Amino acid sequence: MAAARFGVESREGNMRLALAEAEKALAVQEVPIGCVIVRNCDGHVVARGRNNTVATGDATRHAEFEAIDAALAHADTGAIASDLFDACTLYVTCEPCVMCAAALRYAGFRHVCFGCRNDKFGGCGSALSVHQAPTGGTSFQVEEGVFAEEAIALLRRFYANENVNAPQARKRQRNAPAAAGSESVDAEVEASDVRACVSGGGSESQSAEG
Repeated sequence: MAAARFGVESREGNMRLALAEAEKALAVQEVPIGCVIVRNCDGHVVARGRNNTVATGDATRHAEFEAIDAALAHADTGAIASDLFDACTLYVTCEPCVMCAAALRYAGFRHVCFGCRNDKFGGCGSALSVHQAPTGGTSFQVEEGVFAEEAIALLRRFYANENVNAPQARKRQRNAPAAAGSESVDAEVEASDVRACVSGGGSESQSAEG
């Protein structure tokens, strides 16, 4: 996976802002993924977003879409998205899903930094490499793994308290045994539950968050 190199201090500071947005999502029982859009020239935070699929009843309201819409709402009248986002970096706590990765291409982003991978639905190298596709919008560079453990911990907390928005059949006992080989997730939460969390609580009607 190609990697863009950003300053360590600013990169970590911006990801902490994204994690703070994810915490806000967790507080209202949304899948805890957060995002910030930062202007490269001066580090100004252009917009923030967090998952909002439950409150809106819209499975597309991922953190990236929320942040993009917020940025455009505050942009100068007549501003072109690609001109705005070409000069920005998007920081998100979980790898953008295929849908969001495609949206980032068409929005004109050149750089994206994310925390943990989205193994099942990730569009930046895990499931597909949408960010490097030869056609359709602008390709972008990615950097991964910034505060990945913190991002995963938020997903574990979401499922440790049970996802109240998941279909009943998908809910599990808190003390269910861990899936084999799932060292990256809490012993009380199966790896499949974390992936289901990223995909919107296990509902087939929702695509991967991020």
